[in-house]
Amino acid sequence: MNGFLLGGIAVAAAVAGLIFLRYYRRTRDPFFLFFAASFGLESLGRILSVLVPAFDDNNSGIFILRLIAYSLILLAITLKNLPVRRDSDELP
Repeated sequence: MNGFLLGGIAVAAAVAGLIFLRYYRRTRDPFFLFFAASFGLESLGRILSVLVPAFDDNNSGIFILRLIAYSLILLAITLKNLPVRRDSDELP
């Protein structure tokens, strides 16, 4: 039952990643690309935890993968909120 639920979470994360990838293709905003990569890593982590017995929830490899995924989300939010510097804003 646990594997079934993890598979469902993996599929949901993969679908969310594909939706963000579609938004990236429309807007070319890197914010959506970071989110797509993050959800892709989440999906990969869930798949690995089901298929590879060494990657259970007590393994540090899963936590490192999740740390990278959540760091990508934080990086996307941080880069999105940075002020945009334009050449016209500079003084001659």
